[in-house]
Amino acid sequence: MMRPQRLGQIVIPDDELAQDKKTCRRFGPCGVGRKAIYLNSFYIDRRFYVSMDSVTRIFKRIAMSKGGFTGKGVFGSLPYLVVEYDDGKQKQCNFKHEEDVDRLLAYVETHFPRIPLHSVEAERKLAEKEKRLAEKYKGLILSEDAEATVKSLEKAKKYLEKEPELCLELSQSAKQKRIYEQSNPAYKWVALAITLLGAGALIYGIFALITHAGFGMYFLLFGLAAIFLFAGANVLPTAKNNRTAIEKRRENAVHTMEDYIQKSSDFPLPACYAHPVVIKWMQDIVRTGRAQTAEEALQLLKEDLQKLNASVTVEQEEYDEIIVIKPLFLVMNYE
Repeated sequence: MMRPQRLGQIVIPDDELAQDKKTCRRFGPCGVGRKAIYLNSFYIDRRFYVSMDSVTRIFKRIAMSKGGFTGKGVFGSLPYLVVEYDDGKQKQCNFKHEEDVDRLLAYVETHFPRIPLHSVEAERKLAEKEKRLAEKYKGLILSEDAEATVKSLEKAKKYLEKEPELCLELSQSAKQKRIYEQSNPAYKWVALAITLLGAGALIYGIFALITHAGFGMYFLLFGLAAIFLFAGANVLPTAKNNRTAIEKRRENAVHTMEDYIQKSSDFPLPACYAHPVVIKWMQDIVRTGRAQTAEEALQLLKEDLQKLNASVTVEQEEYDEIIVIKPLFLVMNYE
């Protein structure tokens, strides 16, 4: 095992470190163990470690906005994990998939609840939002039924927040299913052709290197090979990227959530919609007087989400919540 390099002041003995790294929960290029969090360098996964006792804050950073609410454009969002330790020092780790960052944060939230999962600036904005909401609801008088509904929804929300990984898997499995269903099947054949072109370019590049066909040609062919191979690999069907695997992942996520919410009495939502953000939006509907019961609030939420399309302008924070919960309803056809 390559011994990870220490970041931070706290040293973990070699034997404990080796065992902890071996058994750590892996998320993309990083990992979280019982004693330390393992962070990647640009080329090597889990190259560094920071003792969890040194960690003061862990949060996600997005290098670019998500397509200006459209999801269109040449560049996608670039997700990073930021770990703060030892009085403000930071280590930023790049991830290929934002989903892996979200899973890591959900795991830390469950197993290390003392560690804040937002940046200082994000916490400030959240506090401002809470203040705005308090002003928004100030003076509103709810009926007894509405008040009981808000309390019931709050109880359900806190219950779901105890298992953030279940909620994350429910949302991400729905999103993956929706993307797969909306993808043009022809793209897979195009991806296959591109991948074959990349493989051919790679083979010819090796041949050109052996036969001394020209120095510039090597970089051109190897560069084309890398571009073609990486571009095609994200679209080609794999063991985890095919209809059967995607539908099974979705079914497992719903069944797991069903088993979990059955342990809570009178849970106000079906398992397929059991997500804290869904409940948050339902609470807002009830508090503004649009609904009295959870059933009415859920129906109005479905109608609100159906009206949201590419022509509707929303704030970034609201958009981030929409892309979390809308796939839950899309894959169910709003039933």
